[in-house]
Amino acid sequence: MKIGDLARRSGLSAHTLRYYERIGLLPYADRDRAGRRDYDASILTWIAFLGRLKATGMPISEMLRYATLRAQGTPTGPERRQVLERHREQVRHRIAEFQSCLLVLDSKIAGYAGAHTEMQDDADPTLTRPTLTRKPVRARAASPRRD
Repeated sequence: MKIGDLARRSGLSAHTLRYYERIGLLPYADRDRAGRRDYDASILTWIAFLGRLKATGMPISEMLRYATLRAQGTPTGPERRQVLERHREQVRHRIAEFQSCLLVLDSKIAGYAGAHTEMQDDADPTLTRPTLTRKPVRARAASPRRD
């Protein structure tokens, strides 16, 4: 398949595909008689995997390391596994951080939902609430401009 077809099917631009090939993330494509890249459809699986690595935050340098090991074949399987296991731990750590952030967001949202309910309750004259005794904040007087 030509680079335009691969770009459409993979969701990557032709520029990105050429860049990935140039830095070694993608194997060099065969060329047709006119010298244009001619990709095998199986490259789509590899591109999808690279997309997952990227989406989970793997740096390009680690992706390149993995791609290099992959190109060396079966004997590098244990090393590739180690790369993926380390990355999996980093992903798990980030997921835990995101879950913690979600709890804070949920708490904030619930607080705003409660404030909204209080505002609606204030509109109901049958409900009595204590009034605030705090003085309003006064605006600071503007100082004269010095030009």
